[in-house]
Amino acid sequence: MQTHILVVDDNLVQGATRKTILSLYFEEVTHTQEAVKALELLRKSATTHPISLIITDHLMPEMNGPEFVRELRTFLPNTPVIVLSGLAEVNDEYAGLDIVFRSKPFAPDALVSLCQELLQTPVGRTA
Repeated sequence: MQTHILVVDDNLVQGATRKTILSLYFEEVTHTQEAVKALELLRKSATTHPISLIITDHLMPEMNGPEFVRELRTFLPNTPVIVLSGLAEVNDEYAGLDIVFRSKPFAPDALVSLCQELLQTPVGRTA
């Protein structure tokens, strides 16, 4: 099965940077700046082209990280989710949502390793 990672981050530079880095190691990486758009994509792709892992920011306009994760858990209860935030104290807002929380800044190599661990797939794809 092809690995497909979704990066949800309203900061274009951070989201695009993560997408670029992860694309060196994983088959497909998609970035969206809007949580609502991400939910639409996740619903559409659930049966045809499932997302393997989701990486999301905590603070986003329209829908914050906990709201986003609560909504996606209604139809994707088992998909791994990584939440990245510069606010370490918000970790408690994700209680019971089965996520992996990491404080920013989070080194690119650590992100790749964490994705590999959660996906339990060998990291080795290079551009």
